[in-house]
Amino acid sequence: FLLLTSILLSGFIFPYEGMPSAAQYIAETFPATHFIRLICRIILRDAEVFDMSYDMLWLLIFTMLGLMLAAFRFKKTLD
Repeated sequence: FLLLTSILLSGFIFPYEGMPSAAQYIAETFPATHFIRLICRIILRDAEVFDMSYDMLWLLIFTMLGLMLAAFRFKKTLD
């Protein structure tokens, strides 16, 4: 459910700017949106680091949240 929604709203298939504003707000919650935007800027536009800072910050936040969730869910036991 989340994977297909993430792909459809990321801007990979349909342009992000052509989506309704409600769909754009939902798309901002998916890491794939920021990754696709970042890759397009690198490959197609030869962007500088400052231009990519917004998406890199969001990907860093998603990474930290994922690592914290994994660390809290991990239980080390000796049997």
